[in-house]
Amino acid sequence: MNIIVQKFGGTSVANEKNRKEVVDRIIEKIKTGYKVVAVVSAMGRKGDPYSTDSLINLVDEKHTQKRELDLLMSCGEIISATILSNLMSTAGYSNTVLTGYQAGIITDNNFGDADVIEVIPNKILEMLKKEDIVIVSGFQGATKDGEITTLGRGGSDTSALIIGEAIESECVEIYTDVEGVMTADPKIVPNAQLIKKICYSEVHQLVEEGAGVIHPKAVEVAKRCNIKVIVKNITNNSTGTIIGPPNDIVKDNLNPIDNIITAITYKKNRTQITVYLDNNDEHLKELLDLIANNKISIDLINLLTERKVFTVDEKNVPIIENILQAKGYKYKIIKNCSKISIIGHKINGLPGVMARIIGALLSVNVSILQSSDSHTTIWCLVREEDTEKALNALHNEFY
Repeated sequence: MNIIVQKFGGTSVANEKNRKEVVDRIIEKIKTGYKVVAVVSAMGRKGDPYSTDSLINLVDEKHTQKRELDLLMSCGEIISATILSNLMSTAGYSNTVLTGYQAGIITDNNFGDADVIEVIPNKILEMLKKEDIVIVSGFQGATKDGEITTLGRGGSDTSALIIGEAIESECVEIYTDVEGVMTADPKIVPNAQLIKKICYSEVHQLVEEGAGVIHPKAVEVAKRCNIKVIVKNITNNSTGTIIGPPNDIVKDNLNPIDNIITAITYKKNRTQITVYLDNNDEHLKELLDLIANNKISIDLINLLTERKVFTVDEKNVPIIENILQAKGYKYKIIKNCSKISIIGHKINGLPGVMARIIGALLSVNVSILQSSDSHTTIWCLVREEDTEKALNALHNEFY
């Protein structure tokens, strides 16, 4: 039995026109000999009647237990799945709908952001023997005791990948409202290009650093089971982006430009903290422990002799300031920053990349407040007002 998993995001099922495209994509696969597992998100986005945000707005979150909130949020995907089932039946194709729990997705009891413990695919496989299509409500599962849980924002991607892994799907297709993975955000960089192939580690870095094309947990699953993921636009016939093992990506020449940089992304709402400490490891450990105890994640860490520099999300600034003031530390804060991430597996050990980055940013009068790097990524902190200039200058330099 040849099986393929197709995941359809909220915009894919948001209106009648797009839902017709969904039906056509499923039928296309059936006609080529596949059984299809279709994983669906809630319809539309914030403001649409059955989107997750709209459902949440029906209640006062402050007075709603997380368990009950998960029950409410899970309804959006069930509505989408039932409507798609009706459309497929109308088109003459046999199908059945399963909730995440009925599909065998077992999670922990962390309501609102549950982790998947296991997937028991027996029901899906049993139904595929009888039906052309199994339609699964994404974003949800249940505990071993049958308590309904949700998998966190973007969780339908994770649903699709863990099901694909469990049933040994040939690949997982993710349909959305963008062409695929791009070299930069096309809303900011007009000449951003489609990346036709990208490896797991690069796309994971991209999504962790701000690109919202696929959920990081889904990429982790894909890498773990070595399954191919194809990100496509529901509204056209673009080939999309293939996400796969690094060896496959390195060997081909499908990317638009054979460049050392794969993509550039960014995160706004960053704040730079400089703490003036003497070279005392005990003081540094004390500070880091206090920050960790307040469940604050720090980033872009530079530990210099007389000062320690790091960044945090702007929402955590009041807590950081309270810590620093209580301990009597001298400090400086620069708010309204953006972290620019320049990503590419070819930059490892390659001379001159940082010089080109600095040159590109200087050419448009953008100052680098801080930088850091790893084997595949170089990060630069800039002022938030310079984000657009920085992204375009870097993209022009490397593409």
